[in-house]
Amino acid sequence: MNFYALIIGTEILNGRRQDRHFEFVKNELAKYGHGLFASFIIKDDELLMTKTYEMIKADKDAILFSFGGIGSTPDDLTREISAQVFENANVVPHKKFLADIIDRFGEKAYPHRIHMADLPPNANLLFNPVNNMSGFSLKDKYFFVPGFPSMAHPMISSVIKTFFSKSIKTYRLTLQAKTSEDTLITHMKALPKHIELSSLPIFIDEKPNVELSLLGTNEEEVKSHFKTFTDELDKKNIYYLLS
Repeated sequence: MNFYALIIGTEILNGRRQDRHFEFVKNELAKYGHGLFASFIIKDDELLMTKTYEMIKADKDAILFSFGGIGSTPDDLTREISAQVFENANVVPHKKFLADIIDRFGEKAYPHRIHMADLPPNANLLFNPVNNMSGFSLKDKYFFVPGFPSMAHPMISSVIKTFFSKSIKTYRLTLQAKTSEDTLITHMKALPKHIELSSLPIFIDEKPNVELSLLGTNEEEVKSHFKTFTDELDKKNIYYLLS
């Protein structure tokens, strides 16, 4: 599964608000051994939103958490765009959500709030524990919640627990060596694609160092590949620390 976080909000990009979603999703997924594949912060722009949703849809392994843009103001574009991209259809009134909006707001549901119930066909509601103004999901793969963290975070927590709580055990080994990345690139290239490599150059006292980390689901395999790096460092008498 490739987990995407899409955070929609011009107010974040122009600094009027600080993002609180990325750190939350990262930590929530980590509880079950998952990690983010990608995270984007984009403005409330129709073309940009459309292209971003289309890119995510093209990934057959994508799981999307989309934050923002499902309110009742003119800059709330998520419902209509997601309907076109993911269902190739226009929005339609969701009967249950219509009833919830009318129940909460009465006559004040009209003429604007009522349109929050215009959702993509086949959408399922996501319960909002703060005010019962629902998010929605499509195909149990794409999940759309409000931009407000107090509403969005418990909704996403529930989604992850319900659909993605099967824990995946991973193993990580990390070292920091007093050398440049170039020393270890040959061994980096020899790693199989399913072993995740992280190589970070660091300068300490103006001298090159490298922090290298390997991650995989097979402990013995990770250890075996990691040993090729420590053996190379030992052979060249390069000092390193394990962490």
